[in-house]
Parts: sequence; C-alpha cells; structure tokens
Amino acid sequence: MTVSACGGGADPGRSEIVVTTNILGDVVRHVVGDAAEVRVLMKPNADPHSFGISAQEAAAMNSAGLIVYNGLGLEENVERNVESAAEQGVPTLAVGEDIDPIRYSEGDTAGAPDPHFWTDPQRMITAVGVIEDAIVNEVNGIDTAAIVRNAEVYRRQLTELDASMAADFETIAVQRRKLVTNHHVLGYLAQRFGFTVIGAIVPSGTTLAAPSPSDLESLVGAIETARVPAIFIDSSQPEKLARVLSEQADIAVTIVPLYSESLSPPGTPGATYVDMMRSNTDSIVKGLR
Repeated sequence: MTVSACGGGADPGRSEIVVTTNILGDVVRHVVGDAAEVRVLMKPNADPHSFGISAQEAAAMNSAGLIVYNGLGLEENVERNVESAAEQGVPTLAVGEDIDPIRYSEGDTAGAPDPHFWTDPQRMITAVGVIEDAIVNEVNGIDTAAIVRNAEVYRRQLTELDASMAADFETIAVQRRKLVTNHHVLGYLAQRFGFTVIGAIVPSGTTLAAPSPSDLESLVGAIETARVPAIFIDSSQPEKLARVLSEQADIAVTIVPLYSESLSPPGTPGATYVDMMRSNTDSIVKGLR
C-alpha cells in the first residue's frame, strides 16, 4: 500500500474521508460504517473521466483526513485537486496502484495502465484491504476494531459476489464469451472470467476520445467475423455510436447498457457496487447466451 502526503503531515483535527469516484465511495462507506464521515465527490451516473468538482469540494479535499482515489489516470479532471491537497499535507491513496493493474494492449492508450479494475471483484477484495490499512493508519481518532470488522464483512460479500458471477458466466458457451464495448472498460472482467475483448467503438481507455472512420470499419469487420450478438455500452453514455456501428455491421446486434463506470441513483439496480456488478452480470449473460 502506498499512501502519499507532502508538506509535513495532516492536521491532527482532520477526520473526514474524501473519495473521488462513487464506486470507491461505496466501498469506503462499507469499510468505514459509522466510524467517520465520508464525502463522495462523483455524482451518480457521472463519467469518472470528465466529472469536475466545486470550489467547496476542493476546499474539503484540502482539509480531509484522507483522500481515496482510483488513480491510474482515471479522474482526469480531478487529479490536479488531489495533487494540490497532497502538497498541503493531506494523505492520499491511489487504490489502483496496489491491485496489480493490467495495461491496455491497443488503441491510443496502448501500454498505459487500465484504471477500470473494479470490474474484477477479486481485485476489489484486494482494494478493501488497501483501503482498510490506509484508514487505520491515517485517519485520526478512528475506531480501528470497527474498521477491521466492517472490512472483513464486506470482503465476505465480495467473495460471494465473485463466486456468483463466475457461476453465471459459466452458463455462456466459451465461443460466445466475446465483448464489444463503447470504450475499453471490461479488460479486468475479461481476464478474471475468461472473456475475449473483440474491440471498442472508441479504441481508447477514456470516454474523452473519439473513433475515426477506420476504427469503426475495423471494428465492424471484427464483429462480423466473431458474430458478436451484443454491444455493451455504459448506461450513462449516449447510444448513438453503438447504433451507427450496429447499423453498419450486416448482422443483428443488440445494444445492452451496463453500469460500467458509475453507480446509479439510490433505488436503482446499480446503486451499490455489489448491485451494479450483479446487474451487469445478468445483462452480459442475457446479451451473449
């Protein structure tokens, strides 16, 4: 685990934990329980690559007891705020650096680390331990015993999630475990559960990129060759590109939304990390089986 801080250490009075993304925010809240205040910056259905924060939220980061962020280049608009807080002595934890990240193999982000590790629940189990240690070591006045208990309970939930996802994916024939997404977001899931990523409409690890005509032509060829029955897009992203692609391919392709980069509002199927992953598993199974 690597917790970074500069400038002489945090104020002894700091105790609020600030989390950048709502997926990690849900994880942190499970680990923390009632032991500390948790502020999550990213709103439901937001894009982690492009969301921004208010001046009030930036000030909260500068006075936090700990900042937990995804890292690996995910929070493109908030990274400078994390760096600024670290310079003022706030401990910061880039969770992605401690989960054995994989690297993109193609597109304009080829060779860069893939930040979308949450699609592999085993890596999220590792992330829980990393977060637990950082909270215990860095947040003042924390109830250590409560944090340890909460983390253990949540790890058991994630272990059950991993097992149920594996069992559900086993119902898909091996030759049909092929994924096309709106951008490269399911690499970790593919590695964990034996899928092949055929390609992405935007051949990049960020939603801020755009496909060229040759990119679309190449992906159409791959879809036609692999006979992919579905294209998976983030539920918060426009479907226009996916529909253009499915219309260009001379095959029937279903557009299937996933909660791939953000939780959804309370009361919806993707409101928590566990719910999000169960919903996505159901959608993938129905789209490919």
